[in-house]
Amino acid sequence: MRGDEDASAEVSASEKDPAPEGFVDIPFVVEPNYAGWRLEDYLGQKLRRMPRERLAGIILRGVRCDEQRLKPSTPVYPGMAFRLRRPGTEEPETPTALPVVFQDDWLLVLDKPAGLPIHPTARYHKGTLVSILRERFGERFAEPAHRLDRETSGLVVCGRTTESCRMLGRLFVSRDVHKEYLAVCEGHPSEDSFVVDAPIAEGTELIRIAVRIDPVEGKPSRTRFQVLQRFTRDGAPFALLRCFPETGRQHQIRIHLHVAGFPLVGDKMYGPDPGYFDRFSKHSLEPEAWTRLRLPRHALHAARIVFPHPGTGVEVAFEAPLPSDFTDFIAGASLPPAPPVKSGGEV
Repeated sequence: MRGDEDASAEVSASEKDPAPEGFVDIPFVVEPNYAGWRLEDYLGQKLRRMPRERLAGIILRGVRCDEQRLKPSTPVYPGMAFRLRRPGTEEPETPTALPVVFQDDWLLVLDKPAGLPIHPTARYHKGTLVSILRERFGERFAEPAHRLDRETSGLVVCGRTTESCRMLGRLFVSRDVHKEYLAVCEGHPSEDSFVVDAPIAEGTELIRIAVRIDPVEGKPSRTRFQVLQRFTRDGAPFALLRCFPETGRQHQIRIHLHVAGFPLVGDKMYGPDPGYFDRFSKHSLEPEAWTRLRLPRHALHAARIVFPHPGTGVEVAFEAPLPSDFTDFIAGASLPPAPPVKSGGEV
């Protein structure tokens, strides 16, 4: 969160220097857990698909804070507000619903729909959770304290004061937050509960933003799984799982289910074909692939979260119900049609 001076400075700067035709300004506000990071490292986390050398050029040409251009090596600090100016492109449509689960003077807890990115990225600048929050509630209403993948639905916790954001940032980094996810996977696990303990490293040969299991370079990663329901659809076996990540690595549940032999339904990155994600990114994923994936998004939902309230210290718990695409899939309802195949550039 920022003080009044930070917010008014950003608004006045935007009014004095609006983006020229054909360009867009993407606003960023640095979260507490990124204090002291280099600007290039911070934006590398936010714009994961963008190659580092291209990102450095964009920073030098178009990142402004209080109308001063920044360098890749500029250290960032909590509440720092800046704009990244880049050529405008046609932005994919994203959901606009933002159900509120809980709100008080310290917290805002949302049930994020699948398909909505949390932060601005190389592909999305207006259709994000942060942008919708600012449009509907104002610049300083709340800031997300953690991340969910764009296709993952469910609970997102936001801080509503500077102190709340700072405390939530520490909680998520220290793992003093209990998270539970619901997932629909392929196959019937033989045991009612099982554990995957496999170290995770970033990057693969095919996909830079993916992760891999690597016993040498990977960081310790452990997830517990509980089978809630086994079912069959169109002659194929599936299961509804409750997932308990004991560490907080990127894509942890998805890669752990993949290595266990029970990939998430709809997972284009860790699913049946490693080439799906590249073709999906270029709008060229063939109808046969969509049929194999079965759902247009990976079937992962952040269902429950427990943590100490940043204001009172009392433990609070929030839940988000199973989304309709999960219940429809389990019930055997008709699958949504495959998106059209487009030719040309990337998404």
